[in-house]
Amino acid sequence: MKAKFILSLFLSFALAIAGKAQETQHISKLEIGKKAKKNIDSKDSTVVIHIDTLIMKDKSTLSFYGKKNVKLTIGYAEIGNKATFYGTDGKNNGANFDINANFQALGSLYIIAKGDDAFNGTKTFPNGNGGKVKVTLATGSIKPQVTDKKATNYIYGDVAAGGKAVNANTDLRNIYDRIKTAPTGLRGLPQGQIYSGSPGNEGTFELISTL
Repeated sequence: MKAKFILSLFLSFALAIAGKAQETQHISKLEIGKKAKKNIDSKDSTVVIHIDTLIMKDKSTLSFYGKKNVKLTIGYAEIGNKATFYGTDGKNNGANFDINANFQALGSLYIIAKGDDAFNGTKTFPNGNGGKVKVTLATGSIKPQVTDKKATNYIYGDVAAGGKAVNANTDLRNIYDRIKTAPTGLRGLPQGQIYSGSPGNEGTFELISTL
């Protein structure tokens, strides 16, 4: 009897957590001005957001910090030139984006979900992985193109791995200098660790049209 009660309590707790993780934030209208930035705040690493109307002016940014997964539904979108969606989990990895959008005006949109570089000698994480980005076009949406960044209706997903641009000689010199000037041993390095120079994994970008 006691075991059944504990199991029932555990299942209720697990379902509550799952329900909370999938709770949808609803935004009726979000407008981001030219060169302005808007960060979506949430304590959870996974966010599910429905935006009825999204208007982003030239060079504006919609960002998601500390997010592993971003599920974003946009009922109506007007996007200017060089607008950006940016997502990171805060540990050098790009966020995974699952976007369903109805684009009615589109200059150029950059979805930045790249892995960041590790920096030995500071408190950091290993070279990050690029995120998995999927964009599904809603019925009636403009169909973006991915080949000409100077033309309108351009969309690009940056899902590059972190660590590809790291200079090994500079990194090693920095490590040796930190060890040399530290009181003893590896105390001059974050948590006594030296992070691998191996790059992270490349992410994926997928544009799905059902039109």
